[in-house]
Amino acid sequence: MDAAVKPETRAMKAPSAGRIIVVRHGRPAVIPKEGPPMGWRDYKEWWARYELSSLKEGQSCPEALLKQIGDDAIILSSARPRAIQTAGHLGRGREVKHDALFNEAPLPPPKMRGTMRPKNWNKIARLLWMLGHSGGEEHVRDARRRAAKAAGILVETAGEGRDVVLAAHGWFNRMLRPELKKRGWANVHDGGDKYWSYRIYQKR
Repeated sequence: MDAAVKPETRAMKAPSAGRIIVVRHGRPAVIPKEGPPMGWRDYKEWWARYELSSLKEGQSCPEALLKQIGDDAIILSSARPRAIQTAGHLGRGREVKHDALFNEAPLPPPKMRGTMRPKNWNKIARLLWMLGHSGGEEHVRDARRRAAKAAGILVETAGEGRDVVLAAHGWFNRMLRPELKKRGWANVHDGGDKYWSYRIYQKR
């Protein structure tokens, strides 16, 4: 008999990708819009203090957000205290992996005369940063490259079949949206940019 006996082959089915849940941190002890009028030097120091601030005491993670996070979800955060502590709430005791790759985009103020409240400095600094002003800090083009790399890590991790939850920051979370879209991920829930808000992405 010349009939060839072929070994049985079984296609290995790749696990379906988990979801990517991107969360803005909880309410910080130093509020980024509050503060007295100040000059650009004081604002720069004030922002540095904000970056190192913790969460305001006495708050808890919204129940609706907690219900989205399964027991096997992978919890990530930026390296800032407010994000690490937020991730601790989300993970409910499990391991949190934090990485400066997910830190907020900087807000370098222009060297302008006069004084303004932080909320006004925030708007001016962000606009000028988007136009290329860096003041010796991370340039917008480098932040975009960082967001692209961060999105790649989220996609790769979710590709293992488990949900990935990231606790990060308002503006940087926005920067992730187009990068995830480029990689074929749809925003199926957009909770906005308030504290404890979150967006959910799924593979299309």
